[in-house]
Parts: sequence; structure tokens; C-alpha cells
Amino acid sequence: MSSPELVLQVLRAELRAAAITYKALAERIGMSESSVKRMFGQKDMTLSRLAQICSASGIALEDVLRRAADVQPEADTLTAVQEKALIAKPRLLLVAICCLGHWTLEQIVETYEISEPECIGFLAELDRLGVIELKPMNRYSLRVSNAFRWLADGPVQQYVREHVVADYFSGHFDGPGETLMCLPARLSLPSARELVQKIQQLAGELARLHQSDRRLPASERDGFTLLLGFRSWEFAAFTEMRRSA
Repeated sequence: MSSPELVLQVLRAELRAAAITYKALAERIGMSESSVKRMFGQKDMTLSRLAQICSASGIALEDVLRRAADVQPEADTLTAVQEKALIAKPRLLLVAICCLGHWTLEQIVETYEISEPECIGFLAELDRLGVIELKPMNRYSLRVSNAFRWLADGPVQQYVREHVVADYFSGHFDGPGETLMCLPARLSLPSARELVQKIQQLAGELARLHQSDRRLPASERDGFTLLLGFRSWEFAAFTEMRRSA
């Protein structure tokens, strides 16, 4: 996350803490509510506008800039060393995945055969690994961004290929909100790259929905997994049937 984005993130948090809505802010600075929303959504704000908003909201500009400077940028991925530490202990990996899904300690203990002391130990280990920041009362915040993904061909993806893929594809993909598509095509390299960009946009949309649905009760949410793969490939049995050059 870039520095300007961090500044706006801190400013947005300060406005929420002061119970100042976009509508109220718009009235204070003489803008329409839609313009204010667009300004924050596009993450585009001049320093003079930032100062105006802080002044109108009773927020110290110096405090916003200082807090933004103190924020550690969130990573989109872990390191290979961090991932290896996770797969070395499957139960630690389970708790890490639960944390990525914003489960509470209580939800993890209620759902899986993991005791509370054991789960607290795993949370502490994830804190040492830099995956989460453990807070009082065994609460935590993630140290990874909403766009988090496992390393391409990294330790976790290798673990998934060896132990998870067969289980994942054993389902029928015919439940509510489920789908499975295998779509072959012959594309140029520029077209393939264009599709990869669209896949990345889809991943971003998944992250947005995941973040948005955190407001819903746990009973209204279920665990879904999007598994995407796109590569130049031919089934080995078909390749063996090719004519010799």
C-alpha cells in the first residue's frame, strides 16, 4: 500500500472514530456526498483538501500524517520461509486460514478439535511469524492485505497440489453459489495476458466481497474457495497422440 493510501486509510478511521459520515463531511466542506465518496474511493486527494477535511472535522493533520508513517504496509504475500513454517504444522496452517477468514478464537475452538490454550499458542506463533498482530483478549488484526494470495508455486501451493486438489475436485460443484468450468481456447500471448489481468480483477472482487460480508452474522456466511488456474497446457494423453514432426 502506498503512502497516500495509508494517509487516506488513517483519515477514514479517524472520521469513523469521530462518527462523521461522508454526508456530514460533504456538508462541512461544501461538496456533494457522491463527490466525497468518489474522492475516497479513487484515493485521490490533494494536500490542501486533506488539510481542509482535517480542519472541518476537528482532526489534527499532524496526527494523521504521523499515524500513517507508523503504519506498517500490509503485504500481499508471505515469504517462502513463513509459508514453510505454516505447512510444517497442519493445525497451525488451519488456524492461519481461519484468521484469513477473520474467525474469532471462540469460533475456531467451537468448530475444530483445538483447545483454547492450544489455539492461543497458535495465534502467538502466527504473531511471531508476522501473519497477524495479536492483541489483548486474544483478538488480532491481519498483517496481510485484502489482496492476499499464496506465493505462486510456493510451499503452500505445492502442499495444495499434493494434498488438497483431489479433495477439492471430488465435489460436484452443483450446490448453491457453486460452479465449475473448464474452457479450452487458442489465444495469442497478448490475449492470454489480458485474461490474466481480468482474473486478477476477479480476485480483487472476491477480496472486496469477503471484506464487505464480515458485517454479516457468522450464520449467514459459509466458507467458499475460488481455485483458479490458467496455463498453456494439453492433456498428456492427447500429446502422446500427436503426429511426429
